[in-house]
Amino acid sequence: MAGLRQLATEKPNPRSRNLDRVSTARLLRIINAEDQRVPLAVRRCIPQIEKTVNAVCSRLKSGGRLFYIGAGTSGRLGCVDASEMPPTYGVPPDLVQGIMAGGFEALIKSKEGAEDDGPAGRRDIRARKVGRHDAVVGLSASGRARYVREALQEARRRGAFTACITCNSNSELIPRADVAIVARTGPEVVTGSTRMKAGTAQKMILNMLSTATMVRLGRVKGNRMVDLQIKCAKLAERARNLVVDATGVTEKEAEKALRRAGGSVRGAIEGLSRVRGA
Repeated sequence: MAGLRQLATEKPNPRSRNLDRVSTARLLRIINAEDQRVPLAVRRCIPQIEKTVNAVCSRLKSGGRLFYIGAGTSGRLGCVDASEMPPTYGVPPDLVQGIMAGGFEALIKSKEGAEDDGPAGRRDIRARKVGRHDAVVGLSASGRARYVREALQEARRRGAFTACITCNSNSELIPRADVAIVARTGPEVVTGSTRMKAGTAQKMILNMLSTATMVRLGRVKGNRMVDLQIKCAKLAERARNLVVDATGVTEKEAEKALRRAGGSVRGAIEGLSRVRGA
Protein backbone atom coordinates (compact mmCIF):
# COMPACT_ATOMS: atom_id res chain seq x y z
CA MET A 1 0.00 0.00 0.00
CA ALA A 2 1.27 3.47 -0.87
CA GLY A 3 2.29 5.49 2.19
CA LEU A 4 0.50 8.76 2.84
CA ARG A 5 3.58 10.75 1.78
CA GLN A 6 3.31 9.14 -1.66
CA LEU A 7 -0.23 10.44 -2.23
CA ALA A 8 -0.72 13.79 -3.99
CA THR A 9 -3.69 14.61 -1.78
CA GLU A 10 -1.48 14.29 1.31
CA LYS A 11 1.39 16.50 0.21
CA PRO A 12 1.84 20.01 1.67
CA ASN A 13 0.46 22.71 -0.63
CA PRO A 14 3.11 25.39 -1.28
CA ARG A 15 0.39 27.89 -2.16
CA SER A 16 -1.07 27.74 1.36
CA ARG A 17 2.07 27.28 3.43
CA ASN A 18 1.48 30.49 5.44
CA LEU A 19 -2.23 29.94 5.95
CA ASP A 20 -2.14 30.72 9.66
CA ARG A 21 -0.40 34.06 9.12
CA VAL A 22 -2.54 35.71 6.45
CA SER A 23 -5.66 37.85 6.82
CA THR A 24 -9.10 36.26 6.69
CA ALA A 25 -9.72 37.78 3.26
CA ARG A 26 -6.43 36.38 1.94
CA LEU A 27 -7.19 32.98 3.48
CA LEU A 28 -10.54 32.86 1.72
CA ARG A 29 -8.98 33.87 -1.60
CA ILE A 30 -6.46 31.05 -1.26
CA ILE A 31 -9.25 28.51 -0.69
CA ASN A 32 -11.23 29.92 -3.60
CA ALA A 33 -8.23 29.83 -5.92
CA GLU A 34 -7.59 26.19 -5.06
CA ASP A 35 -11.26 25.32 -5.55
CA GLN A 36 -11.06 26.68 -9.09
CA ARG A 37 -8.63 23.89 -9.95
CA VAL A 38 -11.27 21.26 -9.25
CA PRO A 39 -13.50 21.61 -12.36
CA LEU A 40 -10.44 21.26 -14.59
CA ALA A 41 -9.45 18.05 -12.83
CA VAL A 42 -12.99 16.73 -13.23
CA ARG A 43 -13.15 17.71 -16.90
CA ARG A 44 -10.15 15.49 -17.62
CA CYS A 45 -12.17 12.55 -16.26
CA ILE A 46 -15.12 12.88 -18.67
CA PRO A 47 -14.08 9.90 -20.85
CA GLN A 48 -14.04 7.63 -17.79
CA ILE A 49 -17.28 9.11 -16.43
CA GLU A 50 -18.88 8.45 -19.83
CA LYS A 51 -17.81 4.79 -19.73
CA THR A 52 -19.22 4.47 -16.24
CA VAL A 53 -22.56 6.06 -17.18
CA ASN A 54 -22.95 3.74 -20.16
CA ALA A 55 -22.12 0.68 -18.07
CA VAL A 56 -24.45 1.72 -15.24
CA CYS A 57 -27.31 2.38 -17.66
CA SER A 58 -26.84 -1.04 -19.20
CA ARG A 59 -27.06 -2.68 -15.76
CA LEU A 60 -30.09 -0.68 -14.65
CA LYS A 61 -31.93 -1.39 -17.89
CA SER A 62 -31.43 -5.10 -17.25
CA GLY A 63 -33.03 -4.85 -13.82
CA GLY A 64 -29.91 -4.13 -11.80
CA ARG A 65 -29.08 -1.54 -9.17
CA LEU A 66 -26.41 1.09 -8.61
CA PHE A 67 -24.49 1.11 -5.33
CA TYR A 68 -22.13 3.79 -4.04
CA ILE A 69 -19.85 2.53 -1.29
CA GLY A 70 -17.38 4.60 0.69
CA ALA A 71 -16.02 5.75 4.02
CA GLY A 72 -15.85 9.14 5.71
CA THR A 73 -16.58 12.16 3.53
CA SER A 74 -16.55 10.03 0.37
CA GLY A 75 -19.14 7.64 1.75
CA ARG A 76 -21.39 10.47 2.94
CA LEU A 77 -21.31 12.09 -0.49
CA GLY A 78 -22.37 8.81 -2.10
CA CYS A 79 -25.25 8.40 0.35
CA VAL A 80 -26.42 11.98 -0.29
CA ASP A 81 -26.45 11.44 -4.05
CA ALA A 82 -28.33 8.16 -3.74
CA SER A 83 -30.94 9.63 -1.39
CA GLU A 84 -31.79 12.39 -3.86
CA MET A 85 -32.70 10.08 -6.75
CA PRO A 86 -36.26 9.08 -5.70
CA PRO A 87 -37.64 12.61 -5.08
CA THR A 88 -35.88 14.09 -8.10
CA TYR A 89 -36.44 11.37 -10.66
CA GLY A 90 -39.23 9.22 -9.22
CA VAL A 91 -37.17 6.03 -9.14
CA PRO A 92 -37.61 3.34 -6.46
CA PRO A 93 -35.43 3.92 -3.38
CA ASP A 94 -33.57 0.66 -3.91
CA LEU A 95 -32.47 1.52 -7.46
CA VAL A 96 -29.59 3.72 -6.30
CA GLN A 97 -28.23 2.92 -2.84
CA GLY A 98 -25.51 4.41 -0.70
CA ILE A 99 -23.47 2.15 1.56
CA MET A 100 -21.45 3.77 4.33
CA ALA A 101 -18.56 2.27 6.27
CA GLY A 102 -19.73 2.10 9.86
CA GLY A 103 -23.40 2.10 8.93
CA PHE A 104 -26.07 4.75 9.42
CA GLU A 105 -24.50 6.18 12.58
CA ALA A 106 -21.34 7.06 10.65
CA LEU A 107 -23.34 9.40 8.42
CA ILE A 108 -23.73 11.89 11.25
CA LYS A 109 -20.89 10.96 13.58
CA SER A 110 -17.37 10.23 12.39
CA LYS A 111 -16.21 6.59 12.76
CA GLU A 112 -12.76 6.80 11.20
CA GLY A 113 -11.74 3.26 12.08
CA ALA A 114 -14.56 1.87 9.95
CA GLU A 115 -12.58 2.50 6.76
CA ASP A 116 -10.01 -0.11 7.84
CA ASP A 117 -12.59 -2.90 8.21
CA GLY A 118 -12.18 -4.76 4.92
CA PRO A 119 -14.30 -7.78 5.89
CA ALA A 120 -17.20 -5.41 6.63
CA GLY A 121 -16.99 -4.12 3.06
CA ARG A 122 -17.30 -7.65 1.73
CA ARG A 123 -20.18 -8.40 4.10
CA ASP A 124 -22.07 -5.28 3.08
CA ILE A 125 -21.84 -6.26 -0.58
CA ARG A 126 -22.97 -9.81 0.14
CA ALA A 127 -25.83 -8.59 2.35
CA ARG A 128 -27.31 -6.72 -0.61
CA LYS A 129 -26.97 -9.75 -2.87
CA VAL A 130 -24.97 -7.79 -5.44
CA GLY A 131 -24.78 -9.67 -8.72
CA ARG A 132 -23.92 -9.47 -12.41
CA HIS A 133 -26.76 -7.05 -13.23
CA ASP A 134 -25.59 -4.52 -10.64
CA ALA A 135 -23.03 -1.70 -10.68
CA VAL A 136 -20.86 -0.72 -7.71
CA VAL A 137 -18.94 2.55 -7.48
CA GLY A 138 -16.30 2.75 -4.76
CA LEU A 139 -15.40 6.16 -3.34
CA SER A 140 -12.15 6.97 -1.57
CA ALA A 141 -10.12 10.12 -2.15
CA SER A 142 -6.87 8.48 -1.05
CA GLY A 143 -7.80 5.03 -2.34
CA ARG A 144 -6.44 3.48 0.85
CA ALA A 145 -9.76 2.66 2.55
CA ARG A 146 -9.63 -1.10 2.99
CA TYR A 147 -13.40 -1.21 3.47
CA VAL A 148 -13.91 0.13 -0.06
CA ARG A 149 -11.13 -1.93 -1.64
CA GLU A 150 -12.48 -5.21 -0.38
CA ALA A 151 -16.06 -4.21 -1.20
CA LEU A 152 -15.04 -3.62 -4.83
CA GLN A 153 -13.18 -6.93 -4.89
CA GLU A 154 -16.25 -8.76 -3.64
CA ALA A 155 -18.53 -6.96 -6.10
CA ARG A 156 -16.24 -7.85 -9.00
CA ARG A 157 -16.04 -11.47 -7.83
CA ARG A 158 -19.83 -11.60 -7.93
CA GLY A 159 -19.89 -10.32 -11.52
CA ALA A 160 -20.97 -6.72 -10.96
CA PHE A 161 -19.60 -3.80 -12.95
CA THR A 162 -17.17 -1.89 -10.75
CA ALA A 163 -15.92 1.69 -10.93
CA CYS A 164 -14.08 3.94 -8.52
CA ILE A 165 -13.89 7.66 -7.86
CA THR A 166 -10.55 8.64 -6.36
CA CYS A 167 -8.11 11.54 -6.39
CA ASN A 168 -4.69 9.87 -6.58
CA SER A 169 -3.08 8.28 -9.61
CA ASN A 170 -1.58 5.56 -7.39
CA SER A 171 -4.89 4.81 -5.66
CA GLU A 172 -5.31 1.25 -4.41
CA LEU A 173 -8.85 1.23 -5.86
CA ILE A 174 -7.71 1.43 -9.48
CA PRO A 175 -6.75 -2.25 -9.95
CA ARG A 176 -10.07 -3.29 -8.43
CA ALA A 177 -12.29 -1.27 -10.79
CA ASP A 178 -13.39 -1.91 -14.37
CA VAL A 179 -13.30 1.88 -14.84
CA ALA A 180 -11.22 4.21 -12.68
CA ILE A 181 -12.27 7.86 -12.43
CA VAL A 182 -9.23 9.67 -11.09
CA ALA A 183 -9.68 13.39 -10.41
CA ARG A 184 -6.15 14.63 -9.73
CA THR A 185 -6.98 17.54 -7.43
CA GLY A 186 -3.52 17.66 -5.83
CA PRO A 187 -2.54 18.94 -2.38
CA GLU A 188 -5.23 20.42 -0.18
CA VAL A 189 -5.22 23.91 1.36
CA VAL A 190 -5.04 22.20 4.76
CA THR A 191 -2.67 19.29 4.28
CA GLY A 192 -4.55 16.00 3.99
CA SER A 193 -8.03 17.53 4.45
CA THR A 194 -9.61 15.69 1.54
CA ARG A 195 -13.10 16.87 2.44
CA MET A 196 -12.06 20.03 0.57
CA LYS A 197 -10.92 19.84 -3.09
CA ALA A 198 -11.10 16.06 -3.26
CA GLY A 199 -14.57 16.07 -1.72
CA THR A 200 -15.74 18.77 -4.13
CA ALA A 201 -14.44 16.77 -7.09
CA GLN A 202 -16.20 13.62 -5.93
CA LYS A 203 -19.46 15.53 -5.47
CA MET A 204 -19.18 16.99 -8.97
CA ILE A 205 -18.52 13.57 -10.47
CA LEU A 206 -21.43 12.00 -8.61
CA ASN A 207 -23.70 14.77 -9.90
CA MET A 208 -22.55 14.07 -13.46
CA LEU A 209 -22.82 10.31 -13.13
CA SER A 210 -26.29 10.16 -11.62
CA THR A 211 -27.75 12.99 -13.71
CA ALA A 212 -26.47 11.59 -17.00
CA THR A 213 -27.71 8.13 -16.01
CA MET A 214 -31.21 9.42 -15.26
CA VAL A 215 -31.30 11.37 -18.52
CA ARG A 216 -30.25 8.27 -20.47
CA LEU A 217 -32.97 6.26 -18.67
CA GLY A 218 -35.62 8.70 -19.89
CA ARG A 219 -36.26 10.36 -16.54
CA VAL A 220 -35.75 13.85 -18.00
CA LYS A 221 -37.71 15.44 -20.85
CA GLY A 222 -35.68 18.23 -22.43
CA ASN A 223 -34.15 19.51 -19.23
CA ARG A 224 -37.24 18.97 -17.07
CA MET A 225 -37.44 16.48 -14.19
CA VAL A 226 -40.80 15.13 -15.31
CA ASP A 227 -40.83 12.28 -12.79
CA LEU A 228 -40.22 14.33 -9.63
CA GLN A 229 -42.26 13.35 -6.60
CA ILE A 230 -44.42 16.10 -5.12
CA LYS A 231 -43.60 15.82 -1.43
CA CYS A 232 -43.75 19.45 -0.27
CA ALA A 233 -45.02 22.90 -1.23
CA LYS A 234 -41.82 23.78 -3.09
CA LEU A 235 -42.03 20.68 -5.26
CA ALA A 236 -45.73 21.27 -5.89
CA GLU A 237 -44.90 24.72 -7.21
CA ARG A 238 -42.00 23.37 -9.24
CA ALA A 239 -44.24 20.71 -10.77
CA ARG A 240 -46.81 23.33 -11.77
CA ASN A 241 -44.10 25.52 -13.30
CA LEU A 242 -42.70 22.59 -15.27
CA VAL A 243 -46.11 21.88 -16.78
CA VAL A 244 -46.64 25.57 -17.62
CA ASP A 245 -43.22 25.87 -19.24
CA ALA A 246 -43.60 22.66 -21.24
CA THR A 247 -47.14 23.31 -22.54
CA GLY A 248 -47.82 27.02 -22.32
CA VAL A 249 -51.03 26.59 -20.31
CA THR A 250 -51.99 28.81 -17.39
CA GLU A 251 -51.08 27.94 -13.81
CA LYS A 252 -54.68 26.97 -13.05
CA GLU A 253 -54.82 24.69 -16.09
CA ALA A 254 -51.51 23.14 -15.04
CA GLU A 255 -52.84 22.46 -11.56
CA LYS A 256 -55.94 20.79 -13.00
CA ALA A 257 -53.81 18.68 -15.33
CA LEU A 258 -51.62 17.60 -12.41
CA ARG A 259 -54.67 16.57 -10.40
CA ARG A 260 -56.00 14.55 -13.32
CA ALA A 261 -52.60 12.87 -13.67
CA GLY A 262 -52.38 12.02 -9.97
CA GLY A 263 -49.54 14.47 -9.40
CA SER A 264 -47.42 13.21 -12.28
CA VAL A 265 -45.67 15.98 -14.22
CA ARG A 266 -45.04 13.59 -17.08
CA GLY A 267 -48.67 12.51 -17.11
CA ALA A 268 -49.91 16.09 -16.98
CA ILE A 269 -47.73 17.17 -19.90
CA GLU A 270 -48.67 14.13 -21.97
CA GLY A 271 -52.35 14.59 -21.16
CA LEU A 272 -52.34 18.23 -22.25
CA SER A 273 -50.40 17.32 -25.39
CA ARG A 274 -53.01 14.71 -26.32
CA VAL A 275 -55.84 17.17 -25.80
CA ARG A 276 -54.11 19.75 -27.98
CA GLY A 277 -53.30 17.16 -30.60
CA ALA A 278 -56.94 16.10 -30.75
